[in-house]
Amino acid sequence: MKKLIIASTSTVYGTGYLDYLLPTLQLHFKAVKTLTFIPYARPGGISYDDYTTIVKKAFSKIKIDVKGIHEFENTKEALSNAEAIFTGGGNTFELVNQLYKKDVLGVLKKALESGTPYLGTSAGSNICGVNMRNTNDMPIVYPPSFKTLGCIPFNINAHYLDPIADSKHMGETRETRIKEFHVFNETAVLGLREGSWLSVEGEKITLQGKHSARLFQQNEKPVELESGVVVCV
Repeated sequence: MKKLIIASTSTVYGTGYLDYLLPTLQLHFKAVKTLTFIPYARPGGISYDDYTTIVKKAFSKIKIDVKGIHEFENTKEALSNAEAIFTGGGNTFELVNQLYKKDVLGVLKKALESGTPYLGTSAGSNICGVNMRNTNDMPIVYPPSFKTLGCIPFNINAHYLDPIADSKHMGETRETRIKEFHVFNETAVLGLREGSWLSVEGEKITLQGKHSARLFQQNEKPVELESGVVVCV
């Protein structure tokens, strides 16, 4: 049975890395001693080692050790045997590119569907959807495919932003971009605001956190989902 936390962000403004999620993660990973971290998204081009160090510091607060996937000789075996897995944020294009390059997307999907507890933030949440086409990231590399894990039956738009009243910015809003996506695609999109996350238990998907989320479906008006509701598409 799937057991996932799919979070919009790793850091809420004014707090430390993962601090806002730690009480939830302590329960989510309550039987876990060592977590396997996937640092492929490399925010700001950070090295795998430096990224893993940041994650180790955060999880030490709930007494969980962390080992980066790049530290294992056999990546596929590491994911198959992991007690728990965390994929951090950064650039979704590079994350997906590396998962395909190392031929581990299918292995990761199998692990999650078999019940390995998982945390994704930002890019690590984007890959839980049907595909990565609703990422906000620059296409700095060209992955072999935009198809991702499909652990949930819709896509995530992480860090979702509402239009700002009286703003003089003339660029597209997130809502405009998602509407453009739905001209050509049927896949539903959930705009997940900062500080919100999805809790996935088997096929049950529940919105958690302080904020509502915005659900977009083709040829329908967007719907606000309140925290605590089960997400159905």
